[in-house]
Amino acid sequence: MTYCIGYWLEKGLVMVSDSRTNAGVDYISSYSKMYVFQPASDRLFVLLAAGNLATTQAVVNWIQRDLDRPDEDSSSNGKTLRTCDYLFEAAAYIGRVSVAVQQENGPALQQAGASAGASFLLGGQIAGEAHGLYLIYAEGNAIKATRETPYLQIGETKYGKPPLDNVGHTNLSLEDAARLCLISEVLTQRSNLTVGPPFELAILPADALAVAHRVTFDSEAPELAAMVETWSDAQREALHRLPSFPWERTSPH
Repeated sequence: MTYCIGYWLEKGLVMVSDSRTNAGVDYISSYSKMYVFQPASDRLFVLLAAGNLATTQAVVNWIQRDLDRPDEDSSSNGKTLRTCDYLFEAAAYIGRVSVAVQQENGPALQQAGASAGASFLLGGQIAGEAHGLYLIYAEGNAIKATRETPYLQIGETKYGKPPLDNVGHTNLSLEDAARLCLISEVLTQRSNLTVGPPFELAILPADALAVAHRVTFDSEAPELAAMVETWSDAQREALHRLPSFPWERTSPH
């Protein structure tokens, strides 16, 4: 399992992922789930992956092959990350590649009791189009982040959702959104051992067509420790400020 978050903001995009992969309690390892593609100066894509590791790696390899060998383009309609005109076309292309990989390996994995399923978050921008964020399901279809639903998650999503719901909005600064996403990752890690560091963060300002910051935080990163301590202190303070029960407000005669 893994946990990845993409956050759409007026000012750009924040993409965060963990790096833990497990194939049972006795085999836990770390793999990067974040991939950056910039096939031309007028476009930038950041892809986060969750699900079967062999599937996600095969999808990434397929994407890179199509970029390296454009004359042998294997997409069904000729639209790859290099040639698509819209971000939704890029999401559809990745969905088709993912489905093709799953169809190739799925039957054998099913016989072994495993799933070939994988999901992705695609964030980026093509010059002349607004920046955007898509969640690509294992079935190949995709949904887009909106002002009403600015963040998208894949992997182990439930534990890190409350802070995103309670604090997040589209007018946050990119840095505040990055801190919020990192807190979401850390809180998930504390509740589910299949999620863990290193945590990778990428910040993509709108219209820059570049990753402004890409940072990796390992388990000993002082920034993470300070964030957790500050967040926990704020939660304890909020607990003490909650309304009293009626019997607590009754003064003894």
